[in-house]
Formats: sequence, C-alpha cells, structure tokens
Amino acid sequence: MTQINNPNATDDPRVPTLEAIVPVVISGGVGSRLWPVSRALLPKQYIAIPRVNGSLFQNTLERLKGIAGLTDPLVVCGNDHRFVVAEQLRQIGIDGKILLEPYGRNTAPAIALAAMEAMRDGDDPLMLVLPADHLIEEVEPLHAAINRARTLAASARLVTFGIPPRGPETGYGYLQQGEQIDGGGVDVLRFVEKPDLATAKAYVEDGGYYWNSGMFLFRASVFLQHLKLHAADIFASCEATHAALERGDDFSTIPDSLFHACRSESIDYAVMEKAGDAVAAVPLSAGWNDLGAWDALWAVQTKDDDENVISGDVLTENVKRSYIQSESRLVSAVGMRDAIIIETPDAVLVANRSDAQSVKQIVDRLQQLGRTECVAHRRERRPWGSFETLAVGKGFQVKRISVNPKSALSLQSHQHRAEHWVMLSGVGRVECDGKIIDLQVNESTFIPKGSKHRLSNLGSTSIELIEVQAGDYLGEDDIERFEDNYGRLPD
Repeated sequence: MTQINNPNATDDPRVPTLEAIVPVVISGGVGSRLWPVSRALLPKQYIAIPRVNGSLFQNTLERLKGIAGLTDPLVVCGNDHRFVVAEQLRQIGIDGKILLEPYGRNTAPAIALAAMEAMRDGDDPLMLVLPADHLIEEVEPLHAAINRARTLAASARLVTFGIPPRGPETGYGYLQQGEQIDGGGVDVLRFVEKPDLATAKAYVEDGGYYWNSGMFLFRASVFLQHLKLHAADIFASCEATHAALERGDDFSTIPDSLFHACRSESIDYAVMEKAGDAVAAVPLSAGWNDLGAWDALWAVQTKDDDENVISGDVLTENVKRSYIQSESRLVSAVGMRDAIIIETPDAVLVANRSDAQSVKQIVDRLQQLGRTECVAHRRERRPWGSFETLAVGKGFQVKRISVNPKSALSLQSHQHRAEHWVMLSGVGRVECDGKIIDLQVNESTFIPKGSKHRLSNLGSTSIELIEVQAGDYLGEDDIERFEDNYGRLPD
C-alpha cells in the first residue's frame, strides 16, 4: 500500500505512527435533482459549483490533505464516468485506484468491493468512506472529527459522522444518539428514515438526534465481517465478483456477468442498522451540506440584498429569495418569489424553490420519453477532450471539437457520413488513409466517407476545430475503431 502525506511517520520507536487510512470515494449516481446542469454522463459531483474551487469530487479529496497516514484514494464510479474521474484526479495531482461499476448496486456492494480491494495485498487498513457530492466548508473540524473517529475505528467500531441539525430537514435520515464514548463520539441507538416535517421538528426540539451524513470510518475487515453476518448474500456476490475483477493499468472493471446477481442495498440497511453496539457516531460541525437539490444550493450561496443567488447573464426586477443561473444567454425575470430558474444551452428549468426535490420527476419523464437532455449536455466529454453540437439539420451536423494536449482520437471510419474539418486554434495532425498532414489555423481538410482517419494534438495546449458532418446518418454509433488509446476497441 502506498503511503503518502504522512507527517507523523518516524524512525523513532518511541513515537507511534498512525495507521493508514484509505479514502474510499463513492462516486455513483446521476444527480437528477440538479438537472439541467447535472446529467447522467456528467453528474453533479463532476460539474463546477459556485463557491467551490473545482468540482465536488475534487474537493472531497482536496480537503483531506494534511491528515496523517492518508494513502492514495480508491474511487468507485460508473463505467461511463471513468475518463472524467481520471482527468479530474490528474488535474489535482492525485493518483488513485478506480473501480468501474457496470451499473449501480447502491453503497453496500460498492463499499464491500472497495474493502476487498484494500485488503488484496494482505493489508487491513482503516477506510474513510465518502460520498463524492458533499460540500464541507471547514477543513480543521473535519480533520479533528476524522482523528477522533480513527481511534474508535481502530477498536473495531463502525463509525459514522453525525451532523448537528440546523433545522427540521425532511430530506435527510437521522441518528438517535446514546451514551457518550470516552475520547469522543456517542453510541447510536437507532437509524431513522427521512421523516415528515412534524417528526423532523420533534427531533430538532428533542436535541438527541443528528443528521445522517453518509460518511463512515471503519477497518476493512470489520466492515466485511458485519456484512457477512447481516447480509451474507451481498458478501458472497461481492466476493465472487472481486475474485473476477478485470484489472487494467488505469482502471479495474467489475464484471457485469457476476455483479448483476448482487442485491442492491445501502450500507445503512445492510449493515449499520443491524450492527447494534458496534456502531458509533462522531459529531461533525464543519459546514456540511449534501447539495441534493437547487434549494440546498440556494441556502449555501452568497445572496444579494433581495436574498437572490444570481449567476451568469441575468437581469431581475422585483425578484426575491430566488436562484437564477444562466449559461449561454440573457435570462430576465420579473416579479418572482422563491423561484428557481436554470438556463443551459439546450434546456431551461423553472420551479418553485419549495418544489426543488421534485425536479427528479422531470428527469424521470425525460427518460420515459427517450429524450437525450437527461443524459448528456450539448457539450459532451470524451477521454481525448470534448465536442459541442452547434447545429443539426437534415443530412448535416456541425460540431466544435476540442482536443486535449498530447491526446488523440481513435483511428476510425464512418460508413454513413463524410466530414469537413476547419482548424480554429493550434495545430492538428491529421491522418487519413495513410496520409499525414499538419493542419494549421484557418486551414481545412476533407475526410471522405469510409476512410480510416485520426486527429491528434501533439502540442502542449488544447486545439479546436469545426467539424461539419454530411450524410444520411449522423449518430455517434457510426464509428468503427481500429486503434484506440483508451480501451474502447470491441472485444
């Protein structure tokens, strides 16, 4: 196990070295309540959020810096997000293992596979399990809480982090606290599902309840022992799945053929609610918010004199207590109260702030209708860069393509379309049917239908070009790959 960032390491036997902690980041889900900014192919944990330097996923790891004994992280994410995760790790200079799920099976199987992977080389580390989409604004109290929790976890406790409630919140689960534990923390009497408003008010007035943060710290083997005891079928499925893990240089893929048999279950249901006296909670007062919907974002943002949060090209008149965000055009609002207005290049959301949790129902309807607006943005990420669709008509499509430094598209061909490329910035190396040219700014080239071609960026800055497609079918699945740097060739 790679040991990094350990200021407590020492050769003096009189000074104890703290045990290693493996950060395990659970980065699944689609973040549907933050649609239309969050989409299936780019969920909320990977997008830029106001007041956050970088993405929520990056911040989940960045705020751990300075904790003694921290190892490289282990990230569990969906196969569709593998290159986004790898690129965002690269941007913040962190190496890590990436486990790819073919589909989500909730948190219990994800954490079980991470625990088995953490123990693969004979180690038995502490695991700090973190959702990828939480906002925690204060680092020092977070570190203090983790250090209190690591002492409990080292003594075979399953530790969760409880958030002192700031009000009667119905969107969170609750923990009922028991007796104090020496050294910090409390026993957990029970886990409570998301309550109605009257029950939530009673919990806050009682003062003996925490919000359930969904963050955990425990020893890998201890968690697996409890999982085997309380959810033996999940343990068995994960054990078989982990034994067949398909390992690569950059990613390890969880095999679909075995993982489909695993029951979908949360860690709370599968283990924590059944583990009794083994469960403890450490209070965490660090500006925590799970940013589950637009009203939560409004609550944590800096507001103007009318209690509005405004982002982008927005004009308002007599608007109060609203969240308005524009990405690509002018948005004007008049006479609104407690509203959410979110504009993106291909979709606009208008909602009452009190109905923010119901945005998911719109996403569900888009899925039922087969609409692509719930899946991808107009600008789509690829491992080599991105493309944005600018115009679509009968027999043609126009895209703006950006290629990252030292990156290349696959060597490919199309059976139903030809392409015209016009370079906007940088120099692109074009390979077409064995011929190679370096395309300069304002130069163009033609890619005939059926030709084997590839675009590469050999430079140290991104390049951009306009691609005009013409043909009888323009779908993304009209690609036959012959060579690829990103493991996307068919088996």
